[in-house]
Amino acid sequence: MNRREFLSLCGGLMLASELDAINLPYLRADGSDSVDEKFDKLKLNIRPLEINVGATKPFKALHVSDSHMTRADERDGERKMNLAAGRYRSFSRAEHYFDLQVRYAISKGLVMIHTGDMIDFVSERNVEFIRSQLRVGEWLASTGNHEYSLYVGEAKEDEAYKAQSRAKLQKAYGDVCNVTFNSKVINGVNFVSVDDVYYNFTREQLELFKREVKKGLPIVMLCHVPLYTPEHCEVNLKSNGGRCAYVTGAPLEITSKYQCDPSLPESEQWRNRSVQQFSDEPTLEFIAWLKEQPLLKAILCGHCHHFYEEQFSPTAKQYIVGAGYTGDCYEISFK
Repeated sequence: MNRREFLSLCGGLMLASELDAINLPYLRADGSDSVDEKFDKLKLNIRPLEINVGATKPFKALHVSDSHMTRADERDGERKMNLAAGRYRSFSRAEHYFDLQVRYAISKGLVMIHTGDMIDFVSERNVEFIRSQLRVGEWLASTGNHEYSLYVGEAKEDEAYKAQSRAKLQKAYGDVCNVTFNSKVINGVNFVSVDDVYYNFTREQLELFKREVKKGLPIVMLCHVPLYTPEHCEVNLKSNGGRCAYVTGAPLEITSKYQCDPSLPESEQWRNRSVQQFSDEPTLEFIAWLKEQPLLKAILCGHCHHFYEEQFSPTAKQYIVGAGYTGDCYEISFK
């Protein structure tokens, strides 16, 4: 579809500058911004989904997660550019699929929901990418662990590590999303975004969520890491050779069996999955409370790079969307 056709499709309502923000080039392995024709025949893998949430008026959204953009330039230095070149080999189709997803959402008038890892690491170009995308259309978002990753697995990821990038990310997300906790109401449905990128919740987030419940509106929760549900946890454990399940809030009897190398020096113990994904008391308290909330109608998340649906509570099912960088997405009808 060329530029003129797309403008016509959007009813002429978009400025040319706005179109530029989604008319994205596909990065080649050499870092150039030219279109790679080998991607032309790739199509989106869209799964239709209907969620009865009690909306005042039905509406639709496209749920995407884990896009993993790998942009960098000389402003970030040689090390970051080398990282981008290496990571691109894993996510070479990411730009193409993201472009298709945004175009599809706009052409059908869908709200765009992104539940984290839009970028693969922090860089000037990646952060600019976030900012440019959120200017076009209507968005709901939560951040992922890679939004805070400086060099992908090179350091202990905790609140101190996250603080190094939070201000820059918040500036990019702007009014679309407070990167720690956010609420936005659409047609009587309260979409609440909560940061659980390091497998935990805080008591502050719990108190904020309680305030949202007091509004009396049906709630759809957005987060990056799926919350613990028994079947999905078992599936992930098997697929990862028992090392870990990549979920938030797994019980101690499960996380205690995660991968652990006691021979690592104290300063390197954070590399053990049993340490990274340990469920602390505030996290378990948050999840136990959440299961009891009748206003919670659904949880939308990603992180695991596969589709999965499982009941989380009596009133809410959790929907894990597949990897955006392979074209996976949910087209959701909120009833």
